[in-house]
Amino acid sequence: MTRRSRGRARDSHGNTVEQHGVYFNVSSTKISSRSNPCPAVSPAAERLRHILGDDDGAPTPTIFTEMDTLQHEGGELEWKESARWVKFEEKVEEGGERWSKPHVSTLTLHSLFELRTCLQTGSILLDLEGYSLPQIVEEIVDRQIADGLIAPDLKEKIIFVLLRKHRHQTKKPIHRSLADIGKSSNASSNPAQSRSMNDISDTPSSDQLKNKFMKKIPRDAEASNVLIGEVDFLDKPFVAFVRLAQATTLGGLTEVPVPTRFLFILLGPHGKTKSYNEIGRAIATLMVDDLFSDVAYKARDREDLIAGVDEFLDEVIVLPPGEWDPKIRIEPPKKVPSSVLNLNELGQMNGSAGGAAGGEDEELPAPHELGEELKFTGRFCGGLWLDIKRKIPWYCSDIYDGFHIQSISAVLFIYLGCITNAITFGGLLGDATDNYQGVMESFLGTALAGTVFCVFGGQPLIILSSTGPILIFEKLLYDFSKSNDVDYMELRLWIGLHSCLQCFLLVVSDASYIIKYMTRFTEEGFSSLISFIFISDAIKKMYYPINRGFKPDFITSFRCECVAPDQGESSRSSVSRRPFNLTDMDWSQLSKKECVKYGGSLVGSSCKYVPDLALMSFILFFGTYSMTVSLKKFKFSRYFPTKLRTLVSDFSIIISILFFCGLDFLLQLDTPKLHVPTQIKPTRPDRGWLVMPFGKNPWWWYLASAVPALLVTILIFMDQQISAVIVNRKENKLKKGCGYHLDLFWVGVLMAACSFMGLPWYVAATVISIAHIDSLKMESESSAPGEQPQFLGVREQRLTGILVFVLTGLSVFLAPVLQFIPMPVLYGVFLYMGVASLSGIQFWERIKLYLMPAKHQPDFSFLRHVPLRRVHLFTLVQIVCLAVLWILKSTFLAIIFPVMILGLMAVRKLLDLMFSQHDLAWLDDILPDKDKKKKEDEKSRKKERKAGEPESDEEVSEAGDPSNGFSSGRISGSFMRPFSGFAMIFVLTQFSSVFRPGSWWVLLVELKPSF
Repeated sequence: MTRRSRGRARDSHGNTVEQHGVYFNVSSTKISSRSNPCPAVSPAAERLRHILGDDDGAPTPTIFTEMDTLQHEGGELEWKESARWVKFEEKVEEGGERWSKPHVSTLTLHSLFELRTCLQTGSILLDLEGYSLPQIVEEIVDRQIADGLIAPDLKEKIIFVLLRKHRHQTKKPIHRSLADIGKSSNASSNPAQSRSMNDISDTPSSDQLKNKFMKKIPRDAEASNVLIGEVDFLDKPFVAFVRLAQATTLGGLTEVPVPTRFLFILLGPHGKTKSYNEIGRAIATLMVDDLFSDVAYKARDREDLIAGVDEFLDEVIVLPPGEWDPKIRIEPPKKVPSSVLNLNELGQMNGSAGGAAGGEDEELPAPHELGEELKFTGRFCGGLWLDIKRKIPWYCSDIYDGFHIQSISAVLFIYLGCITNAITFGGLLGDATDNYQGVMESFLGTALAGTVFCVFGGQPLIILSSTGPILIFEKLLYDFSKSNDVDYMELRLWIGLHSCLQCFLLVVSDASYIIKYMTRFTEEGFSSLISFIFISDAIKKMYYPINRGFKPDFITSFRCECVAPDQGESSRSSVSRRPFNLTDMDWSQLSKKECVKYGGSLVGSSCKYVPDLALMSFILFFGTYSMTVSLKKFKFSRYFPTKLRTLVSDFSIIISILFFCGLDFLLQLDTPKLHVPTQIKPTRPDRGWLVMPFGKNPWWWYLASAVPALLVTILIFMDQQISAVIVNRKENKLKKGCGYHLDLFWVGVLMAACSFMGLPWYVAATVISIAHIDSLKMESESSAPGEQPQFLGVREQRLTGILVFVLTGLSVFLAPVLQFIPMPVLYGVFLYMGVASLSGIQFWERIKLYLMPAKHQPDFSFLRHVPLRRVHLFTLVQIVCLAVLWILKSTFLAIIFPVMILGLMAVRKLLDLMFSQHDLAWLDDILPDKDKKKKEDEKSRKKERKAGEPESDEEVSEAGDPSNGFSSGRISGSFMRPFSGFAMIFVLTQFSSVFRPGSWWVLLVELKPSF
């Protein structure tokens, strides 16, 4: 059984399953959901609402539950550990040598009703002051006697049984001497000696303190001990539920040294072992349930505990005993929703249709919200000032948070990606600009721009790089300058200065506000295009010639001989420099290099043979990619300890690169290698490191350059801000905030600086930034057995980015080492970056649905709410848009790529005419709306609801009516979910007023007053 939330999911489909008189705990499902369609609040739910409403704000500790059963061995009694729970159940296997795999608890329905009866008839001691187990046991027995539940003469016998030694699974069976056996048998015959024969130590043993299982339990955890046994002196069950006022360590009672807060004791007459065990498993399962554990901590009397059981029973679904094998252990779900109580939801009926169809997915997804960072302030530099205020408190932690072993892997990974990109882009840029900008300028520009941005930028996880549209703009600008006799570097300087000024204007006017209108449709189209470009470029660069002239049938004709040089030529050459006589040499024994060195000639049909490098290059290429993917997944394998698996996964890319570099070195093949400049000097000899702004072009060019600068500004703005939105997604759980305005400010500053130095322009690189995020993801170290490590967020810091770009600048001095890295290996890294950046993109998952039969499709939440044909239609629209963008980027029209991104926004607006807002809420995001239109739509929605009653609970849920569709007292998220659905639907019309027929300039003009 997993931990619940309001609308808790239990298995991979959001359900907890159980059977045979077996129940499944299923989110937001009520036994009476069909029989009671009228809104009502169950007494149990109403009681719990009041209990949990008195919240002191302190979080409920995690409960570790241990169940011990009373064993009779050779006439001696001892308590033996039989099962334990943190989140999932682990049983001691029948052989007794190991724990079972963690699994979801399956309980008989009868055991839950028997547990309820036990709580009604047994003793309940709440907030008992206890300091030792003997004192607590005596208090329990005295209460039973005072309540008339047992006879006073049974007191000593019960205390004797409860204070027997506990043998935990970590200990081997105890071998006693005959004297010990006789001693214990005498003690059992004389229970009056029980106080002096307390077998439980007062302090934890060394085995408890050294137990490695403590690593799986949170630091603030408290224990719940369940004691189940049969004795021959009772004629009816002895039941007690105890909550201590303060958690107390009770010596050897618990397997691990965790303080005990709860005790449940069930002793009964012989003959009902299975029934007692099932009752014990039932209370243990309830104690690790989120809702019941909260009730147990806050209960004021017996009725509160019974209300908690009733609320638990409200979620039970019974399966016919013949349709499922109760011995099957249900695997823990891959993902368990967060268990956060919402008091506004308490006491509300859930209104699901029954079965597993209801649950946490009945609500609409969270509305499209990018946070306060994009809030329009209406003040001069208002957004920039808020970004600075937001980032300053985190600046010190941005440095020391980077001191972690994970950062080493991230630095090396991103560094290799950056230098590969710098070399590739620098080479293309040199060809496009006649070496006015080349590899050297690309290296220095990457180092300068990246370091400054990571030190001062608002989101240091973003990696700056040059992009394809910038390369095309540079080529067109150089061709234009050359054909019009204009100095290219001076014109480029003024374009950079104007673009810098325009970026400043966008910053001071809070223009980044328009990013709020970019929904997932636009983000996924942009990021998918960049990912496919990375994949395509990596594969295209792997074109190497294959030796097609070699014919195995004519192998006898392939030979190569070294022929001595002509004597006449030898005499005319500088023979005096040779220390030996050429005529005495055996030229046929010389190697190829020696023959050429001493002036000989190579003669034969195989002299021009070159080893077939294409196959080896593809082995390096795909080997690096496939090995990286495999090692990344190694963290989830079953081999080796968790720390080692995590370490291998973090350094997967470095391990792959080193392995295939070593393989290439051993084979000594002439594969293409990484070539890095060895001197810091401009690529073109006739230019310096500083570009003068005046003197080479007419003065009017200084003003006219503002026109092409506008196109560059749009390009920079869209590229930078969309990449920033993707990096700052809420899925990444960033906690230190972002700074859209601050980022754009520094990009503008770097535009001017790079223009003065004749370096390339830089903007956020989407794929490398996503790779940077992925390499710094953090997961929980302490997780319950069976629980998947929880994604905690990203290691937000500036150190990795700074080190990456400092190393890039120092690469000139690392050339002797870097020259051993084969280019196919780095292209394999590029391929991995492109493929890895596609993971988590809903668009890519929906594309794969075209190839899957419906019964094999994953259980995506949008498939539960949107018809498959509508999903395919939406995906087809995205594919067409992506194809158009791909065609445009492959031509000279790539320079208008930013405008095409705006075109995606227009297409998204048109989708409002093709799809309902409900479908768009699940497949995309609903566009922002004005408050006025929200209210108008809300009024019309209410009128529609009043016009007719829904016919089923499902319709009620979709309609979002808070007054209908609730069937019982389930504490689910249904009460507030319909209202969140309204908020999603009412956010449509502001964009309608902006997107009027006409050009995209209308959009900019209409938004300008808001700036």
